Amino acid sequence: MAAEVRIFGTVISTYTRIIEITAEEAGLSHETIATAANSPANRHPFGKVPVVEVDGLELYESVSIAQYIDNAHNGGALQPRDPAARAVMDRWIAIANNYLFPLFEHGLLMPWIMHLYAGLPLDEQKIARSLPNISRALAFCDAEIAHDGAWSAGAFDLADVFLYPMLRGVQLTPQGGAGIAQCPYLSAWMAVTEQRGSIRATRWESEPD
Repeated sequence: MAAEVRIFGTVISTYTRIIEITAEEAGLSHETIATAANSPANRHPFGKVPVVEVDGLELYESVSIAQYIDNAHNGGALQPRDPAARAVMDRWIAIANNYLFPLFEHGLLMPWIMHLYAGLPLDEQKIARSLPNISRALAFCDAEIAHDGAWSAGAFDLADVFLYPMLRGVQLTPQGGAGIAQCPYLSAWMAVTEQRGSIRATRWESEPD
C-alpha cells in the first residue's frame, strides 16, 4: 500500500521530521524520500525542504503542510479552538521558525553536521561566538515554561511539534546538551515530550536510544 504522505527532504532535516510527526499524529502512513535542498530533484521554488505530496496536492512550507494535514486528517486536533490559545501557539511557531531555528542551525548544528557527516574540522570558533545567544534563547524558553507553561500548557499542539525537533537537535550536541541540562523546566518538557508516540516513531537514525 502506497504511503498516504510522501515527504521529499533530507532525512536529518528538522522540518522533514516536523511533517513526519504531524503525519503520525494524524494516523497517516508516510514515506520520506531523501532529497537534498537545492538539488535538481527538489521541487521547492526556493530550494528548501520538505516538499510533500498528499491528497493529490503538492505542498511546500512546513506551517502550511502541517496545518493542512492536521485540518484534513486529524480534525484540527493540534490547533487550539480558543482564539487566545491559538494566538499563543502561532506566536511560538513564529519564534521557532524566525529566531530559534536560524540561531541553532547556523551557530551550532551545521558546524557539527559538517564535522560528523562531511568530515570537515569542527568550527569551534563559530560555536563559541554563537553560544551566548543560544544560552539566552534556551533560558528564555525555560523561563516562559516556568512562568505560564509557555507553548506546553497541558496540551500537545503544533507549537510542540515545531519546537521539539529544533530543541532535540540542540540537545544532541555536547554544548547544547549541557545548556538544556541547566534549564530544569525545558528539560522536563523534553523528557515528557520524547515519550509521545509520534516523537518516538520519527526518531532520527543517529539518535541514541
